[in-house]
Amino acid sequence: MNPYAIARPLLFALDAERAHELVLRELDRSQRCGLLSTLAGRAVDDPVGLMGLRLRNRVGLAAGLDKNAAHLQALAALGFGFLEVGTVTPRPQPGNPRPRIFRVPQRHALINRLGFNNEGLDTFVRNLAARPLPVPVGANIGKNASTPIEQALDDYRCCLEAIFPIADYVTVNISSPNTRQLRQLQGGDDLMRILAGVTEARERLRAEYRRAVPLVLKIAPDLDGDQIDVIAQALLQHGFDGIIATNTTVARDGVAGLPHAEEAGGLSGAPVFAASNQVIARLRAQLPAGFPIIGVGGILSGADARAKIDAGADVVQIYTGLIYRGPALVRECARSLAAPAPVR
Repeated sequence: MNPYAIARPLLFALDAERAHELVLRELDRSQRCGLLSTLAGRAVDDPVGLMGLRLRNRVGLAAGLDKNAAHLQALAALGFGFLEVGTVTPRPQPGNPRPRIFRVPQRHALINRLGFNNEGLDTFVRNLAARPLPVPVGANIGKNASTPIEQALDDYRCCLEAIFPIADYVTVNISSPNTRQLRQLQGGDDLMRILAGVTEARERLRAEYRRAVPLVLKIAPDLDGDQIDVIAQALLQHGFDGIIATNTTVARDGVAGLPHAEEAGGLSGAPVFAASNQVIARLRAQLPAGFPIIGVGGILSGADARAKIDAGADVVQIYTGLIYRGPALVRECARSLAAPAPVR
């Protein structure tokens, strides 16, 4: 029997954030004892190239589960093809008051308003440098809540400079709904300023460290077609290497009337699946063949992962699905995607 099927009712009896912390501690303990790889099973070997990186398979961990890059060895042992950790901000910040994660089990969904809670760059860099790992690791960067939106670029540059020597790729997160005004960076002059400034910093660091670090942008599912088209063209104009579609949604149509549905924050899980796929498809139509799209949002089965690829993604990431399905979801999705991908 799936061990997680036994553990889940006990975990769901706890506050969601407390359960999250408990699971990470237990994963670390199992990994140190050498048990985790046995429990998780052998990782699916389906190597794929993306942005100059070699991924073990097409299934990655989405940012948000490991804010401080503190559990990398254990997470890699679950069979992911790549990991993304963070979001990290220049200075430590506690995030929003608890409770701030809410389950909506009727729809296999979560609502979170964590607010980029993390221990800051110093801790993040120390943890990230303490590998090696069998898979690439991306760093997801954001701005501090106390930083005025007009100075957001300073925070992104600060993070990029600290992480550049050790990250395999860097994701610029301008799409969390839980940091005030952050999403306004997804359009207009704000978007162009962020992309241009981060790219300029990347080129300077590339020359200094003599290494290439791909830049990725993470966007929301709550964008209309015109906004998506502008973002696609901006990515090409400023030399970004990929895009992650999508973050959580502020819409509540998929959970209306259910307990916790009106809690503030970003909704993830099954209700964002279709919206995410629509954004992916629009991006694929606007971007050149071969431009990397990482599909995220509502993956709860291997079939869901395949649907992301069919919509236009090259690889996928999961997070909320782990809460509901457990580690077995990683291998299920990786096996589903090991079949030949569609030709585009």
